[in-house]
Amino acid sequence: MALKMRRSRAIAPPPTCAVGVCMQVIGKAWTPNLIWYLSGGPRRFGELRRDMPPISAKMLSERLRDLEERGVVTRRVVASSPPSAEYALTELGEELMPAIQAIVAVGLKLKQRMGGGADAA
Repeated sequence: MALKMRRSRAIAPPPTCAVGVCMQVIGKAWTPNLIWYLSGGPRRFGELRRDMPPISAKMLSERLRDLEERGVVTRRVVASSPPSAEYALTELGEELMPAIQAIVAVGLKLKQRMGGGADAA
């Protein structure tokens, strides 16, 4: 005999966890790498493409736009010929660096444990 499916009562969803909110930002593909490279200072789109050769222009553009909308990255149009844009971390973006550095440190330990060596970062 199958159990009867009960309907849910109208209950408000739980509040979003702060870790979940942060992971929505840095958990996307290429985002930690992008924040890492921008931590060294402002970069233009082409410079970021050279820093991260496997990323496509479309994906890089999407990630930059998403981070800009979330207040992690600023975009400044540089008056040049041809016109160019420069991207930099905001104060909020800079606050993500300790978390990303901690992830890198643990990742290096995991690579060593798995036989990858520390130099294969």
